[in-house]
Amino acid sequence: MNAFLAVFKDKDIRAKIIWSLGFLALFRLFAAIPIPAVDPSTLGRFLGDNIFGLLNIFSGGALENVSIVMLGVGPFITASIIMQLLTMIFPSLKEIYQESGEAGRRKFNQYSRWLTVPLAFMQGYGILALLTQQGIIPQLGGFELFQTLVITAAGSVFLMWMGELISEYGIGNGVSLIIFAGIISGIPRSAIQLWQQLRPGAGFDPAVLQSTLAFLVIAPIVIAGVVIITEAERPIPISYARRVRGMKMYGGVSTYLPLRVNQAGVIPIIFAISILLMPTMIGSFMANSANATIARIGSALAGFINHQWLYGSLYFSFVFLFTYFYTAVTFDPEAISSNLQKQGGFIPGIRPGPSTSEYLSKLITRITFFGAFFLGAIAILPLIIQNIVGGGTLSIGGTALLIVVSVIIETVKQIRAQMTLREYD
Repeated sequence: MNAFLAVFKDKDIRAKIIWSLGFLALFRLFAAIPIPAVDPSTLGRFLGDNIFGLLNIFSGGALENVSIVMLGVGPFITASIIMQLLTMIFPSLKEIYQESGEAGRRKFNQYSRWLTVPLAFMQGYGILALLTQQGIIPQLGGFELFQTLVITAAGSVFLMWMGELISEYGIGNGVSLIIFAGIISGIPRSAIQLWQQLRPGAGFDPAVLQSTLAFLVIAPIVIAGVVIITEAERPIPISYARRVRGMKMYGGVSTYLPLRVNQAGVIPIIFAISILLMPTMIGSFMANSANATIARIGSALAGFINHQWLYGSLYFSFVFLFTYFYTAVTFDPEAISSNLQKQGGFIPGIRPGPSTSEYLSKLITRITFFGAFFLGAIAILPLIIQNIVGGGTLSIGGTALLIVVSVIIETVKQIRAQMTLREYD
């Protein structure tokens, strides 16, 4: 409690928190402004499908209202992922990202911002076409479609800019906080719906009660698991050789290299969603074809997510594989080994150079297995809970829970770091 009160006593930290909350409130205001000709009730049923509910999560809840910021920060996240993947193909881009210092990082981020704009137009067109096929919004003419695409793309760029302002002047990662705000904004509505179903005289529903009890029992366990896996790391001891320069001796200290169990965060889940969404979107277009064969194929693809066992198996497999893939992109054992060797550092019992690189590769492969299995289990957790308790108003949204807990942990760490800077002995 003393630490909590100390946060608000500090003028600078209090200003940062107010700045962040003000921008999040502005985001929720824009998320409530829909584009014309929207049927909210139809959209609510449409987002009941698991994969579209996940898209609504990553849009910060803005897709639910088909709002002017319905794309959320999705295009910017996709652009950042694409840029990181391109570092594996183009060595010059990798050099800008890893070896050019702060100026190189700013240039790399600028490329991601430029790529966000065409991705926002493409993603906006795909979502609008899909919603038109489902009868949620009417068929738009050429000028109306272009106008709507410009508005939604501008809304996505605006949220990208807002997220960077939060990161720079507020507390926490701005993009993550925008998604976080969208997730928790749905909690009051879910609680009200639950109360209406369980209150006396409303008609007792055993399935709702069973789902609520399951939520109350399983939620603390899932939260504890998310915290443990998010914070878990394997410390690799690092020693530095002693060096004598003039009359002074340098080095000779020992430290450690932390290898996180979950190196990839929620990025593999985003990859898996993108892959699994493609058959559904393609099938929605094909289902209205005049050709009977193409229409049948399209209907089968569009109904792919209704086959829960097949969908769940593929979802888990994709998340598992993409966790290894993204870890390989972001964690470079050869670069770490080279940097350690240049700085005079070594792992006790392991030769510097290729032996260190091979040791780190084997170690990260074993550690990532647990992180990949955990992410896969979190991704399909809603399907498991629905099959056990039969659904209900409250459900364990594994991906949403992972994002919420991760954002809270990261924000608390930043607040503690800010408080440490202001402590004097």
